[in-house]
Amino acid sequence: MMKKQTEKWKTIITALLFILCISLCGVLFKAYMDGKFDSVETLQQYIAGFGLLAPVILVIIQAAQVVLPVLPGFLGCIVGAVMFGWAGGFWCNYIGISLGSLIAFLLARKYGQGLVYKIFPEKKYEKWSNWVAESKSYTVFLFLGMVLPLFPDDFFCYFTGITKMTFRRFLIIIIVGKPWCILAYSILFSAAVT
Repeated sequence: MMKKQTEKWKTIITALLFILCISLCGVLFKAYMDGKFDSVETLQQYIAGFGLLAPVILVIIQAAQVVLPVLPGFLGCIVGAVMFGWAGGFWCNYIGISLGSLIAFLLARKYGQGLVYKIFPEKKYEKWSNWVAESKSYTVFLFLGMVLPLFPDDFFCYFTGITKMTFRRFLIIIIVGKPWCILAYSILFSAAVT
């Protein structure tokens, strides 16, 4: 009896989270289609329109841009630094991008290669899957990639979800490797506008 109730609650919570995610994707897609992601200025105006919730909205946008690779993540880094200073921008971007990275990993882990094939070009997938199958240094490669700028993070968050890497190891790589590049961007962009 207790097991059935637990399963029922899990189903309800999963359904609610799914509805929330679909709704959020719809809102962000509409904003994208309305040109809110066209420039730093339009994104800044869009986020500022949420008032006190602006930092939360930036976190959500940065998480979503990892999960939905069509959204431009670089703009969010600039907007965060411009709106909230280097420290506030860093925390909003770091939390959002880290959450999005973990979600992408978990989605790939749950839905497998089929999802990765649908989101990214098959040639890109084949190239990396062959290398990973033969490599013993993928963990080091992924860590360095998360530290360095211009690394295709979104792809590798999804891709790593279909490798044998554990969630815990991936979490540590994100927590330890991710902040450095975001911190550098935040300081750079904040200094550029002051």
